[in-house]
Amino acid sequence: MGGFPIEGQVLLVTAAKASVPPNRLPELVDLVQADLRLRVDDYRVSYECIHDCDEYAAFFVESGHWDDIGERLGFDRRDYEAVQRAHTEQLMRLGRETDRREEFDAALDIRECVLIGKDGPRSGETLETATAEGPVEVTEQAGHSTES
Repeated sequence: MGGFPIEGQVLLVTAAKASVPPNRLPELVDLVQADLRLRVDDYRVSYECIHDCDEYAAFFVESGHWDDIGERLGFDRRDYEAVQRAHTEQLMRLGRETDRREEFDAALDIRECVLIGKDGPRSGETLETATAEGPVEVTEQAGHSTES
């Protein structure tokens, strides 16, 4: 699946910052998605859904949630933190596109986010196709990294 629901550009940004090889990140995201899809009903009952569209649903979860996901899947810290960063980067991209960036940024100071994909990848989006979209500029702002 190549990282769905995380867009290729977001995977590139995350891979540039993460301590995992760029070709491993989409695989890790896919493994997490397979697990999260089995739990989507639990997320809908237990957590605030902050965005729901045809491609994915985004939830705010408690701090430490990604530690639990990593432990459940047997990931080392570096792997699950890379996937967490990809989810955060994707949410911040959504925030910029929907004028909710400040809201999301403030919430991420005290919570974490999880994005759960629906059905399948968007129009063939993969890490490889993202490079054709053009250069990525990475900036840091308010403690959360963002792409421009």
